[in-house]
Amino acid sequence: MISVRDWEDTQLLWDYQQMHHEPRPCSVGIGLGSHDLGVADTTVDLYRRGMMPLIVFTGATSRTTQDRMPRGEAEHYRDRAVELGVPADAIVVEPRARNTGQNITLSRGFLEERGISVSSVLLVSKPYEERRAYATARKMWPEVEFVSASTSMTLTEYVDSIQDARLVIDMLVGSLQRLLIYPAQGFMVVQEVPDEVIRAYERLASGGFTSRLVPETAGSTLGAS
Repeated sequence: MISVRDWEDTQLLWDYQQMHHEPRPCSVGIGLGSHDLGVADTTVDLYRRGMMPLIVFTGATSRTTQDRMPRGEAEHYRDRAVELGVPADAIVVEPRARNTGQNITLSRGFLEERGISVSSVLLVSKPYEERRAYATARKMWPEVEFVSASTSMTLTEYVDSIQDARLVIDMLVGSLQRLLIYPAQGFMVVQEVPDEVIRAYERLASGGFTSRLVPETAGSTLGAS
């Protein structure tokens, strides 16, 4: 049972994750792989608006996507973008990343190997992970300017699109936890977190929304998932 208070706390976490950056033309767009094909759709929309000449889709599979996207998140994102009319030669795929840190570092290496100059990146993520993605990217690729973007929608609209309210809340709790613990582990830059957001996170975690939490000493190469 998800209480009214749970939803109020979830809304606080959702609002905090929004960076409210205004999309602008960048050297490249990077769509971060996940269970949510909406990331691909939003990347395509930004491409059509002339916000980037090249799209990088990055992501292997995870426990959430191994059944739905067996060929890898980035591959399925590419298929979706081509289906929506993006020329195949405007898309490159980074198929190995298994967490947000690797999304950034492997995409960076991929572009550098091909001699593609990058001064700015339009970083497209799920709506509830804008800030987490931005904080990770600023740590892993500090000399580049990042502009965060995601599908413009409300929490209610997002839950309706995913059809799994508990999963969405668990993901939001997990994203906030990482913003709190990963800077000390070298995986993110520090983000100021308001006290009311921390209290909301603590209440939700105490209430059992814990499936996406990691041990506070956890870490992995180039950023834990």
